[in-house]
Amino acid sequence: MQQGIVIHAPHDLRVQELDTGALQPHQLKVKVKAGGICGSDLHYYHHGGFGTVRIKEPMVLGHEVSGQIAEAGSAITDIQPGTRISISPSRPCGTCKYCQEGKQNHCLDMRFYGSAMRTPHVQGAFRQEIVIERSQAHVVEDHVTDGEAAMAEPLSVALHAVRRAGPLMGKRVLITGCGPIGALTVIAARRAGALQIVVTDVARMPLETALKVGADQAIDVSKTPDALKAFSADKGTFDVLFEVSGNEQALRGALDSLRPGAVIVQVGLGGDINFPANLLVGKELEWRGAFRFHEEFAMAVELMNKKLVDVKPLITATYPFEKSVEAFEIAGDRSTMMKVQLSFN
Repeated sequence: MQQGIVIHAPHDLRVQELDTGALQPHQLKVKVKAGGICGSDLHYYHHGGFGTVRIKEPMVLGHEVSGQIAEAGSAITDIQPGTRISISPSRPCGTCKYCQEGKQNHCLDMRFYGSAMRTPHVQGAFRQEIVIERSQAHVVEDHVTDGEAAMAEPLSVALHAVRRAGPLMGKRVLITGCGPIGALTVIAARRAGALQIVVTDVARMPLETALKVGADQAIDVSKTPDALKAFSADKGTFDVLFEVSGNEQALRGALDSLRPGAVIVQVGLGGDINFPANLLVGKELEWRGAFRFHEEFAMAVELMNKKLVDVKPLITATYPFEKSVEAFEIAGDRSTMMKVQLSFN
């Protein structure tokens, strides 16, 4: 038996024994090395879910993980035990109409780690050992740490958001909300050729981190709420807005600084948002959603393997998994923490 981190109810997080399950011919048994605590994990921990999604039964949390292959199924010959990997938590069915159209992130039978969206819930990957499909394993180079390898999932979210924006070469970009996804969007937008990247937030630590990973200017809108007015002259400055906070005020406060024809990519979730339709019409803005990822996961791993991105500045703390309650309690502290990870070594 091995141990994992199971949520039973809000603030009822337990380290308990789990059954790994049998290894099938086309599967891999993996020793989990590192796992990042995501915003959705925190929603389950503090509130028992988000929106209409609620925990109805005990569920293993976690979907940002890396590991090392312990055993390969009898039908697998292209990857060996001992190989270090990043694990994609996304398991689309491959056969529904959306998978067939190449929209796997909209799969009708998606099994995404640590999700209470369906019942029985899809168990997560915060465990010492897990059996995965071969397609979920992405090999990482020796220079990529376990913690960095576990950042492939949130980096994939940022890469997908950037692709939803369309070409960014030479574009001026505004990013509202500088948590881990916002900061990773800075990295992804810069790789995509953004000319100028301005970020806003209400906390100092995320803004400083965004500057470390490549933002040109960081604005604390809690201290200078009118700072974006400087960008609103002549109908606006920015070609693209990535709204990552999920905050209606952040979105509405940014609209005057957008140029006519600008693209807004909504990444953050925060419930219903009132959007001024007259501005949407008058400036011919485009408001697009960005949901999860698919092929971007392999791209995220390759970018790290080739040293084209550096996610290390975002990892602020690592706790042994036995101290998961402590880790979850501090992970939401935006004054000191960006990405809190768990070690399963």
